[in-house]
Amino acid sequence: MRFPPRLLRAATALAIAALLCLVDAGRRAQLVPAQAVQMAPAHGADASPSPGQAAFAGGRWERTGQGHIPMPQGVPAAHASALLAMPAAHPSALLAFWFAGDRESAPNVQIAMSALDRASGSWSPARMVVDRWEMGAQLGFGIRRLGNPVAWLDGQGQVHLFVVATGLGGWAAGRVVHLRQAAPTPQAPWAWDAVAVLPLSWLWNTSYLVRTAPLPLADGGLVLPAYFELARKYPVALRLDAQGALRAMVPMSTQGQMLQPALLALDRREWLALMRDSGPAGRIRVARTRDGGVQWSDAEDLPLDNPNASVATLTAGGQHLLVYNPQKSGRDRLRMASSADGSLWSTTVELENGPPGREYSYPAMAMVDGQLWVSYTDQRQSIAWQRFAWVSQARAAADKGRP
Repeated sequence: MRFPPRLLRAATALAIAALLCLVDAGRRAQLVPAQAVQMAPAHGADASPSPGQAAFAGGRWERTGQGHIPMPQGVPAAHASALLAMPAAHPSALLAFWFAGDRESAPNVQIAMSALDRASGSWSPARMVVDRWEMGAQLGFGIRRLGNPVAWLDGQGQVHLFVVATGLGGWAAGRVVHLRQAAPTPQAPWAWDAVAVLPLSWLWNTSYLVRTAPLPLADGGLVLPAYFELARKYPVALRLDAQGALRAMVPMSTQGQMLQPALLALDRREWLALMRDSGPAGRIRVARTRDGGVQWSDAEDLPLDNPNASVATLTAGGQHLLVYNPQKSGRDRLRMASSADGSLWSTTVELENGPPGREYSYPAMAMVDGQLWVSYTDQRQSIAWQRFAWVSQARAAADKGRP
């Protein structure tokens, strides 16, 4: 009996995925419960409240600016931005990274970067900072395409990037490459050394991807959210040490069709992962850990529509924030919501509300110098940004009473 080629390919993919799940589950290191670091201050306070400490009671987020991050000259496409807040003494308040080129997966796609100057409040001209040819030369093998940069700042003030790179095949054949900031030169003030491909699987480390911001830990390490994309899609939590070296990998869910987990610290040891659903549900999926990432379990979906699209999360001053596309199909709307407990969410700001066919997607968030920044893809052509300040009820009332 002969089976159709399509059925054979599907069965092979499922078998490989199942084998990878078994092997990867067996190679996890013994974990110690981790603690998330205290979150950024809400509005310029010197002391940082703990993740569960309410600092936003009574007030609102007020938009103070919006625009677009400069694009590299002559580059028509941009997607998947990441934001990184820099220390107060650094001349740059914020760094933005994204992939740019002729189109997604084009051979000329590179990782672009722009820095927000702290003194002037303006974005620097964009520059390409990571390309597949130099990365491949450093790693010793060819890279076909690049995508989804994720940025992290270590305890020594050095910037790290985790970038999806593929050889043969599509994104399901992706690998996560760790890059570390190199010594700057006048010609290359932002340069990168390829450290290694993260060792996530015996099958050439393939089909693991990253997209969303890491969760910094009190020991100087981080939890890097990632996901497996071949056949059965599922999220994993990567525990990295203070140098960015992999120490363990923990599955977040026993279910499939879950991608691009975004982490939210309810307190130091209880965290949520909010995820896009590649199935028909059209909801934001949830996983939870109550022991600092040692074990994760599935939780109830959020009662929020989402069209199989990436989300962004941030905890600051006791308030949890979520940016997402609030519909079951299309990405023409983008919303910011807030929550006190990670379960019940209320609309804070309608970031975009475009006509059908428009796209505002793949958001990122960062808090720096007392202001909240949101970046996102605009029509796959550029990276848009919006900036917000927290206005308390007392201040709002005082402003209203002024002549």
